[in-house]
Amino acid sequence: MPMPRKQVEHTIAPYFNADSRILILGTMPSPKSRELGFYYAHPQNRFWRVLAEVLTEKTPLTIEEKKLMLRKYGIALWDVLKTCEIQGADDNSIRNPIVNDISIILSQCPIQAIYTTGKKATSLYNKYCYPKTGMETIYLPSTSPANCARYSYDDLVKAYRIILNHLNSV
Repeated sequence: MPMPRKQVEHTIAPYFNADSRILILGTMPSPKSRELGFYYAHPQNRFWRVLAEVLTEKTPLTIEEKKLMLRKYGIALWDVLKTCEIQGADDNSIRNPIVNDISIILSQCPIQAIYTTGKKATSLYNKYCYPKTGMETIYLPSTSPANCARYSYDDLVKAYRIILNHLNSV
């Protein structure tokens, strides 16, 4: 029997600072991320390992280490959705989405590129956010444990290297 869909509110503040040059948007924080209070917190999510390898850094373990790495490279993190109905962390179950106001970050940072992690984040951004921001998104595959069969760790690292184009352009 499938898990029931429930209304979920985004509870994690966007992470950015005045030097953020790229914005990486997921769909909605997973239950584990909401519980722990920061992005990509599920222990099997490969986001932090992939990002660290792309940046040639040690994989950050604590929230503070993650924030330091993001700040060092000018990376902002947030999610497309502010609230939605969802089953667990299954993006395909999302109904009644309400999006975050991405201009909160864009008005305060010199964002050069927006990346979306996963097909659902990309489609939601394109439908609801792009008309307001005018900035196209660059697709990145999801690092979710549910995506392990489609993308190996090496495939993810290769795909995420595209962010270096915007981080090295300063």
